[in-house]
Amino acid sequence: MELRQLEYLVAVAEEANFTRAAQRVRISQSGVSAQVRQLEREVGAALIDRSARAARLTDAGAAALPHARAALAAAAALRQAVGEVTGLLRGGLTVGMVAGCTVTGFFDALAGFSRAHPGVMVTLAEGDSAALTARVRSGEADLALVGAAGAVPAGLDALTVYREGLAALAPPGHPLLAGREAVPLAGLAAYPVVCMPPGTGVRAALDEACAAAGTRLDIALEASAPAAAAGLAARGLGVAVLSDTMAAAHAGDGLRAVPVAGADVTALLALVWKPSPGPALAALLRHCREAFPAPALPGP
Repeated sequence: MELRQLEYLVAVAEEANFTRAAQRVRISQSGVSAQVRQLEREVGAALIDRSARAARLTDAGAAALPHARAALAAAAALRQAVGEVTGLLRGGLTVGMVAGCTVTGFFDALAGFSRAHPGVMVTLAEGDSAALTARVRSGEADLALVGAAGAVPAGLDALTVYREGLAALAPPGHPLLAGREAVPLAGLAAYPVVCMPPGTGVRAALDEACAAAGTRLDIALEASAPAAAAGLAARGLGVAVLSDTMAAAHAGDGLRAVPVAGADVTALLALVWKPSPGPALAALLRHCREAFPAPALPGP
C-alpha cells in the first residue's frame, strides 16, 4: 500500500469522477484507475463503484476513506515536523500588497525570507485593501499589507507598520491654507476634494472621520496613486487629502501639505493574516517583525 494510492482514492471520492481526479493529481486517468485497482486488490475489496456515471464509494470505500485521509495528514505532518527541525521549508505563499506599494521594509522582508527559504515560492498580488483583506479571510492569500482606518481588521492577527493622520495638499495660495498650520476637517467641505478611492485605508480613515464629525465632503475626483492625487491638486482640480507622509512626499514644487485638524481617525498600514500560521508563513512573519519592530511615525 502506497501513499499515492491513498491520495488517488481520496481524489476520486471527492471528485466523484476519475477524469477530474486525474486532473487534480496531475497524472493520466488510466494511471489513477490502475493504482486504485491495485489498492483494492491489496485490501481485498472494491472501494469504488464504477457501475454508474459518477464514481461512488462502496461501503468498504466509505469505511476506508477517513483512514486514508488520516494517513495522508500524518505524512504531511511528518514532513512539516522534519522541515521545521532542519529549516528546509517548502511549498508556497500568496502575499498581497496594496497597489503602488513602496514600503521598502516589506520588500526587504520578502527578500530575506526568499534567501533563507528558497524552497518556498512566494506569489505577489496587488489590490485595494478591502479586497486583499477579504482574500486573507477566505484563505486565498496567506498574508497581506493593507491600509485600514483606526484599527486593524477584526478577526485577523496583525502587525501595524505605520499609523498616521491625514493631511491636505494644495497650492500655497489656496484660500483653505492661507495663514494656517492646520486646516479644520469641516473647512474641506467648502472645496472640491481629491482623494483615494473606497477600499483604501486613507479613504476609510477620511470617511470615518467625516461620519464622526457630521461633515460631508464634495469628492470631486478619486485617484488610486498618491502621485496622481497630488498632480490633480497641483492643477487646481481640488484639495488632495492623503496620509501625512504621502502628502509630505509630494509637498514642494507648487504644493503645500498641512495637517487636517479634527480628523481623529488615523490611517493604518498593517500586515494581516489568519491566526495559527503554518511554518512557512511563521518564518516570513519573523522577517517582517525584524523589518518593522514597532509601529512607526511617520509612515513610509
